[in-house]
Amino acid sequence: MPSPKLLFLRNFLKHPATLGSVVPSSRFLTERLLRRVDFERARLIVEYGPGIGNISNAVVSKMHRDACCVLLEVNPDFVRHLRRIFEGDRRVRIVHGSAATVEGVVRSLGFEAADFVISGVPFSTMPEALRFSILTASNRVLRQDGRLLVYQFTRTVLPDLTSVFASVDEEFEPRNLLPARLFYCRPKQSMGASSGASHPATDEPLPQFS
Repeated sequence: MPSPKLLFLRNFLKHPATLGSVVPSSRFLTERLLRRVDFERARLIVEYGPGIGNISNAVVSKMHRDACCVLLEVNPDFVRHLRRIFEGDRRVRIVHGSAATVEGVVRSLGFEAADFVISGVPFSTMPEALRFSILTASNRVLRQDGRLLVYQFTRTVLPDLTSVFASVDEEFEPRNLLPARLFYCRPKQSMGASSGASHPATDEPLPQFS
C-alpha cells in the first residue's frame, strides 16, 4: 500500500487538472484556512476534494464531539484511502461523488444546512458550467451565518465567487507549495434557517455512506 504522499503524487501524474498541485496542502495553509472555522458551534462541516485528508484530519481533530464532517471526493483511490484512515469514526461521512451534489448529500444526512464548506478543488481547470453549479449549490447549502472557505493557487475564481456570494474576504499564504490564495465567502441565501439550521432534523441515525 503506497504512502499518502506517494498516493497523492501518483494521482497528480494521472489527473493533474483535478488536483492542481503536485504536493498536498501544508500545515501553514491548513492552520490559516481553519482560523475562520468556529469549531465550538459548527455541527456540519463539508469538505470538497479532501484528497489524502491533510485538512480533513485537522478538521476532525478540532471539531465538536457532536459534529459531523462530510468528505466529498470523486477520486476512487482517495475515497479508499479516506475510508481506511477514518474507519470507526462515526462523525465522518465519506461520499464518493461530486461537490455539485452537496445539497442532496446534506439532506440525506438529515441536516437542513451546513455551517462551513471547505473547498480545495481547482475551480480554474473545471468546465464553467460545473464551476457555477458547485458554487451556487454551496451558496444554497450554507446557513445564513455559514461560510465557504476556498483555497486556490491563483485568483482566477474570484470573479465567480463575488458574483455568487454576498461578500468575499481574501488572504494569502506564502508558506505553501504552491503559495495559496484563500477566500472566505458569505452566502447570499441559505436553504436552512439562520438559527439552529445545521442540527439534524430528526433523531434518526445518520445514514452510513462509508
